[in-house]
Amino acid sequence: MTFEELKPKITEITSNSTLSREDKLLKICKLLRDSIDYYNWVGFYFANQETQTLHLGPYVGAATDHTVIPFGKGICGQVAVSNENFVVPDVAAQDNYIACSFTVKSEIVVPLFVNGENIGQIDIDSHVLDPFTEADERFLEFVNQEIATLY
Repeated sequence: MTFEELKPKITEITSNSTLSREDKLLKICKLLRDSIDYYNWVGFYFANQETQTLHLGPYVGAATDHTVIPFGKGICGQVAVSNENFVVPDVAAQDNYIACSFTVKSEIVVPLFVNGENIGQIDIDSHVLDPFTEADERFLEFVNQEIATLY
């Protein structure tokens, strides 16, 4: 399924008044993982500004020990500080990478902004080297804009 075909499905999920916010996020994770063959782990981390940590939210994929990540640590922690997308074509080439699984070859993290504040991020791992393009970034920015309406 193309990104353009997925956009109305994302909007349909976020505008479904019968689902809780957590259920909507989980449905989006499942939709993305099931629809894009190189999205192997899809999840959300949410920021706690007081403790300067990210906390794992809804996700689909292999279980992870990384339920709390300090700002600045790993790819997700760096995005919490930089407020910018981070595409990692090859995680083995990254110095500040927290390994989740030996099967993960690449990662993309896109911050989630609500009223200009970075409240979290969508994090996607792939078992493929260098699959993420600018089209992935633009699509995930769209996803996060839709999710921001839930806050």
